[in-house]
Amino acid sequence: MKFVHKSVLLKETIDSLNIKPDGIYVDGTLGGGGHAYEVCKRLGEHGRLIGIDQDAEAIEAAGLRLAEFGDKVMIVRSNYADIDDILKSLNIKQADGILLDLGVSSRQLDTPERGFSYKVDAALDMRMDDRNELTARDIVNGYSERDLYRIIRDYGEDKFAKNIAKHIVMARQKKEIQTTGELTEIIKAAIPAKIRMAGGHPSKKTFQAIRIECNRELEVLKNSIDIMIEYLSDKGRLSIITFHSLEDRIVKTGFRNNEDPCTCPPDFPVCVCGKKSKGTVITRKPIVPGIRELEENTRAKSSKLRVFERIRE
Repeated sequence: MKFVHKSVLLKETIDSLNIKPDGIYVDGTLGGGGHAYEVCKRLGEHGRLIGIDQDAEAIEAAGLRLAEFGDKVMIVRSNYADIDDILKSLNIKQADGILLDLGVSSRQLDTPERGFSYKVDAALDMRMDDRNELTARDIVNGYSERDLYRIIRDYGEDKFAKNIAKHIVMARQKKEIQTTGELTEIIKAAIPAKIRMAGGHPSKKTFQAIRIECNRELEVLKNSIDIMIEYLSDKGRLSIITFHSLEDRIVKTGFRNNEDPCTCPPDFPVCVCGKKSKGTVITRKPIVPGIRELEENTRAKSSKLRVFERIRE
């Protein structure tokens, strides 16, 4: 099966990076290489792109797609959480732009055996990196009712989180929950029929929550923003595309704290904490897809792009 993934906010993201022909750029979520390809097209002889992804299929697909750019491209199979170690190992002290396109790729959703989708019955997996031990099956069958409730409430923002967690625990006492189809039926039973009829798919929020937990997505994002900004050269840009409010909130807060890190009380006449601004938030409001993109790619619907520019004194 060919790795197909339509890059969202493609033009807007590439424009936001202000690409210099001789610059060094990092795509921390390489995927099929859609954004990376457009970056590479704009690079000159001395420009470089470092692509990072934890998904083996994505690495293979991006390698083929970017092959024409030769040694301008370096692809690393890892999580962007390790960007510090990766750039140090390549002796790169600063990058002119860093890009993250968060969330699940179309390929991951459309490959049943990956277990990301509630639309087809498959083994519960949801790992973006199949070298990791923890799977969705482990979470569903091993987490306490309290912890299941917490992740479905916090990461899925589902108002029926308590009842869903209770139904999962009741079901697994009879037999282990092994497939996405089994989990979907359990979730359906936990949500009132009237709500199921009116809203979207009943499993969407719970599947999102389990996937986020399985891949530590929010933790990785939160811990990486400061590091990535620290690596940017003067006028370098960090551009991040998010797909749900939890990610967007982390990015918005992370950018704001780097723009204004002062921790002094508001009534202090001068700053005494000594924390200096790392740059400026370019996007006061996030950039969202236009009507045409939404018509062509329904998965772009919830995407938002935020951009931060580093300013070095």
